[in-house]
Amino acid sequence: MAENIKNPFTLDFGREPYEMIPRSLLMGELVSSFTDDHPSKHITIITGVRGSGKTVFMTSVCKRFQSEKDWVVVELNPDRDLLQNLAAKLSSENTLKEIFTAAKINLSAFGLGVQIEGTEPEHDIEVALTRMLTSLKRHHKKVLIAIDEVSGTPSMKVFASAFQIFLRQDLPLFLLMTGLYENVRALQDQKTLTFLYRAPRIALTPLNIGRMAESYARIFELDSESALDMARRTKGYSFAFQVLGYFTWECRNNPARIRAEYKQYLEEYVYEKIWQELSAEDRRVLYGIAKNPGGSVSEIRAYLNMSSNGFTPYRTRLIRKGIINGDVYGVVRFELPLFEEFVLENYIPEA
Repeated sequence: MAENIKNPFTLDFGREPYEMIPRSLLMGELVSSFTDDHPSKHITIITGVRGSGKTVFMTSVCKRFQSEKDWVVVELNPDRDLLQNLAAKLSSENTLKEIFTAAKINLSAFGLGVQIEGTEPEHDIEVALTRMLTSLKRHHKKVLIAIDEVSGTPSMKVFASAFQIFLRQDLPLFLLMTGLYENVRALQDQKTLTFLYRAPRIALTPLNIGRMAESYARIFELDSESALDMARRTKGYSFAFQVLGYFTWECRNNPARIRAEYKQYLEEYVYEKIWQELSAEDRRVLYGIAKNPGGSVSEIRAYLNMSSNGFTPYRTRLIRKGIINGDVYGVVRFELPLFEEFVLENYIPEA
């Protein structure tokens, strides 16, 4: 491990790191579904716990489509007026601006573009976008919209309803969104947006431990057994891969400090936020799981004095949130590294 080389790991959320484990199969499937001659889907929703790599994966997908000459990639801010933002982003591209000008689409009423002589300005943003997208279709262009961390905001509801109309008009539009499970579920539960239930959801699973071990072995010049042990300490959690790698690089041969920094960073930047968003009963169930390290559901239920019917909804929700794993029948385990310790240290019974 050369002393003068920059740390290849990052602690920044969302930014594509220099050293990362690609999700090649998932990427290939998603790209194929959107680029097919007759696409079977125009929307994909990526979910996962905080730090699971949703934003990084979406960024990788966007970069892949940006390399295609017939694709236009637009990333929208979920906190802004999404339809207005979409029109602004499309009209700011020089090549696209020429297409819209030739089609005499006057966007001056929205503060976009320039006044077109002899042409009335558009006053309805959906009508304007319909004309813009129709023009792009004539030029064999397709538009991929990417929205990170969606939730059921008024702007998102309006945008989703308009998107459904655009699809019915067979316009060349595709949508990639990321979001926490509970936020995506709240959005799908809106009465006018039930079509989103049919949208494929990709729940990001842990990264491949073997690939992580190969990365650690190469960077830190470790033997295969030591590298595999290091990778297993992350449980395949994307953010943990970066954090453990970062502090192993920075702290060098100080295992105690590496573990302390690793644990503290996960807790302060991810786990405390996850904990705050849980209900009191969710926390009690997690404490019961932490107090029964074998993971036996029957032992956990007995400890919590809960019936099977009472325990199951919490188990299901915590699995969907990406906090626990229930792949083995009758057993649940923590999906996040060192989260068991965090629960034991932070749980305070309700008075």
